[in-house]
Amino acid sequence: MDDLVVAGIAVAAGLVAAFLLRMLLKWLGKHADRTKWGGDDVIVAALRTVVPSAAIAGGVAVAAAALPLTSAVQRTVNQVLTVLLIFVVTVAAARLVAGLVRTVTTSRSGVAGSATIFVNITRVLVLAIGFLVVLQTLGISIAPLLTALGVGGLAVALALQDTLANLFAGIHILASKTVQPGDYIRLSSGEEGYVEDINWRQTTVRALSNNLIVVPNGELAKTNMTNFMRPEQQLTILVQVGVAYDSDLEHVERVTCEVVTEVMTRVEGAVPEHEPLVRFHTFGDSRIGFTVILGVGEFSDQFRIKHEFIKQLHRRYREEGIRIPAPTRTVALQQGSVSIPHQRTGEPTNEADSVSPGRLD
Repeated sequence: MDDLVVAGIAVAAGLVAAFLLRMLLKWLGKHADRTKWGGDDVIVAALRTVVPSAAIAGGVAVAAAALPLTSAVQRTVNQVLTVLLIFVVTVAAARLVAGLVRTVTTSRSGVAGSATIFVNITRVLVLAIGFLVVLQTLGISIAPLLTALGVGGLAVALALQDTLANLFAGIHILASKTVQPGDYIRLSSGEEGYVEDINWRQTTVRALSNNLIVVPNGELAKTNMTNFMRPEQQLTILVQVGVAYDSDLEHVERVTCEVVTEVMTRVEGAVPEHEPLVRFHTFGDSRIGFTVILGVGEFSDQFRIKHEFIKQLHRRYREEGIRIPAPTRTVALQQGSVSIPHQRTGEPTNEADSVSPGRLD
């Protein structure tokens, strides 16, 4: 009877200790939420899984020791409790390590920000180690298992060539830092968008239309690719403009630079410190062509900045009397040996602006 009382007290003590420890860790979790570093949240979350379970397992172990059990039963109970505790610790350790890896990668721009490939690899490794420890605890030799895994690994590698190729290609891409989650890329096949994630098999790219493009890591490693955010996120864009031949080019340059300065200062996503640049380059058919160079913070900002720049430039040119001529062409219509010139204005087309000889009614 006394043994049962002691066993009951031990189990009750384990439950009470688990409850108190859980409340303490919950309090610590609230304080961890207030800190800037996310690693303490991961550590407290892992402890909330392990510590209460360890307290309960300890109470049950003490209760089993207090009861008049045979040595075989006692050994079996201890072995079961040990295996359960190792399982809980392994799961908590996998969550802890994966969470810390995710915290480190998301806090550093030079590392794979949200890439799950490293998180998944570390989680699988920790779980595999825990599984081997459980087998060793149960008295099962792991040496034959490791030998079988080594022999069978070759067959698995041959059967999963594409999968392993994608896995190692993803690791290579992340290690070389040519592509990281958050980068805007364009493939030689035409697909482009923001890299959402790089996992063990594929890279997910989100297009500007919010559609997802899935590219196998092996294909991404082999294709020609432009990364618009490396080595720098800021980039320059070119806008082609043309003015009439009778324009004062000094005046045109000054007005255009003023518009560039205004757009760079006022429009979101522009680069305020960008120096206005205007470069004349062509004597065209009906205009003098020049290029305006604008600075943008990132690739997707260029559309908004071009939009605002063209509107502002058109307004200022009208106020300043600067003319942007429409293309003109002269077409000759022949009636016998008489040529009648006819002038056309408008935008050029892909078709030849010509009229076949014929009769005029």
